[in-house]
Amino acid sequence: MSEMTDVKFGIRVPSFPIDGSRGSEFIRQIRDFLRGLEPYFDSAWVSDHFVPWADFESKETDTLECFTTLSYLSGVFKKLKFGSIVLCNSYRNPALVAKMGATLDVLSGGRFILGIGAGWMEEDYVEYGYNFPPPSVRVRQLEEGVQIIRRMWTEDRVTFRGRYFRVENAYCNPKPYPPPPIMIGGGGEKLTLKVVARYADWWNIPNVDLATYKHKVEVLKRHCLRVGRDPEGIVKTLGSMVAIAKTDEEALKIAKESPFVGEGDIERYFIGSPQTVKEKIKAFVDIGVKYFILRFLDFPRLDGARLFAEEVVPGFNRTTR
Repeated sequence: MSEMTDVKFGIRVPSFPIDGSRGSEFIRQIRDFLRGLEPYFDSAWVSDHFVPWADFESKETDTLECFTTLSYLSGVFKKLKFGSIVLCNSYRNPALVAKMGATLDVLSGGRFILGIGAGWMEEDYVEYGYNFPPPSVRVRQLEEGVQIIRRMWTEDRVTFRGRYFRVENAYCNPKPYPPPPIMIGGGGEKLTLKVVARYADWWNIPNVDLATYKHKVEVLKRHCLRVGRDPEGIVKTLGSMVAIAKTDEEALKIAKESPFVGEGDIERYFIGSPQTVKEKIKAFVDIGVKYFILRFLDFPRLDGARLFAEEVVPGFNRTTR
């Protein structure tokens, strides 16, 4: 019996267009994109913002709500897992998140991954009427939130009385079995990585270079040792941008035309020919990254993602007996 390597790849689903598309046209782009790539990737991921997170975009641009989008797409594309990258803990009561996640996981046949973080985008908070507390408070709220979610997925009846959240004899049925992985996003060394060490199944950090990722892993290991946890028990994931083409020159042209790539970003992202991209990814694999969540910069075209699937992914798929 053959077994595939445990390095896997997911694709970012844009939650807002960058080409001026609106409404049904943008939805068609997403459907065509996933339909063409569904056989090649393990998962698809949606960010959690109410307005575009990128400064270059008008706040009037169409922006899809995360959980609604995941629920719809998971019903249409049945081979992919679906995850949030990452759900903002502040926007939804964690008991409600537990209920929503359990329901989606059961309805999708166990294909939900909960990515969650402390939140960072002040515009979202202010425009939609949420308080925007200091980072330390948001991280402590996240710590309470993930405890509630996990307990509601694994215990019959939950009572939790924290500083920020409380539930009383709360039931969450049907329960997801097994519970979805909880992926905590963020790289704050004093607070966030401490929460990751205590409570995360997976850990994600986006758009960092190799040296930064390596440093964050060492910090996470120290937090794990302090709480008596094996750091190898946490799946390391990386979110990043990809511009890939037959040659390095063609890929660089795609990157430079993308509004997501600014001065100094080229070295942080996976930009180049298949061989160049493969070498860059291998460097992260060598320090323990098991899962890559990738935004392809030529969206809505499928060229880059298909080239990646055909010429990069097989290099990380080995067959053993």
